[in-house]
Amino acid sequence: MGRDLGLDGVVDHFTLSGDEAGWLRNKTGATRLGFAVQLKFLTWRGRFPKMRLELPPDAVEHVAKQLGVAASELGFYDFTSRAAKRHRSELRDLTGWHECSLTDQVKLTSQLVDVIWHDERREEQVRAELLQQMRVDLIEPPTAAQVDAIIRSALHQADERAVAEVAERLARKEDCPRRLDALVFTDPTGDSEQDTDTETVDGDGDGSDDVDDVESVLSDIKSHPGNVSLNSLLDEVKKLEQVRAVGVPASVFTGIGVQVINAWRARASAASPATCGASTIPYGTSCSQPCSSSASGRSPTPWWSC
Repeated sequence: MGRDLGLDGVVDHFTLSGDEAGWLRNKTGATRLGFAVQLKFLTWRGRFPKMRLELPPDAVEHVAKQLGVAASELGFYDFTSRAAKRHRSELRDLTGWHECSLTDQVKLTSQLVDVIWHDERREEQVRAELLQQMRVDLIEPPTAAQVDAIIRSALHQADERAVAEVAERLARKEDCPRRLDALVFTDPTGDSEQDTDTETVDGDGDGSDDVDDVESVLSDIKSHPGNVSLNSLLDEVKKLEQVRAVGVPASVFTGIGVQVINAWRARASAASPATCGASTIPYGTSCSQPCSSSASGRSPTPWWSC
């Protein structure tokens, strides 16, 4: 439906320039008015109107007065006709606007990633940024499904870029990747070393409890503290010591937005250590290793951002 722009809005968006008026010299009546309102709607909304009802009545009146045509003439203009489609093609040639091609979609996705990768994950904000970029590039929005696909792809690629950036920074910190993996596989404080040796001596040494051992540290840290008691308090203190022993520098997250980090934290809290395995990433940091469970079909992400 058309919306009320107010007098200032009508004048700002629906006043024809000298060049635009010149494009209408060979047109009369309903054709002249229909061509003009399609032009001004395009420059206002970044797309062509799909129907008469999208046009604000006061805007139609304003354009009609400039053309010396009765506003009622627009009732004889069919926005779905071949003539209207031909007019849209002509207007694209005149204004530089064009329909969104596959190449445009790839380019827009890349531009979005450049803007949002470090701190933006809100879909409505990404959509607004996309539509603004389309206006800058004079691209008519594609279908709603295609817009959604661009946004989903940009959000996914943005997250991958942010993860890769943090992983690269971690890899440059001495021993940090090893300590991160120790959080998953062993006890970074070294408290479990003696217990492991004892189990090897006293047990049968067949490795049947290896899975439980692998999960123990991170699982314990994520476990519910239970009822308040001296033992539970001591357990929580030990968890803090285990986390602090990792020693991840705050600088590795410099420039990464709070909402991005919070999303990683939420995923890591929900992930099971059992989904994490050894790393084969070329730059040698197993903190960048992919989760082995990929039921969602997503690309590999580090265990700490799962």
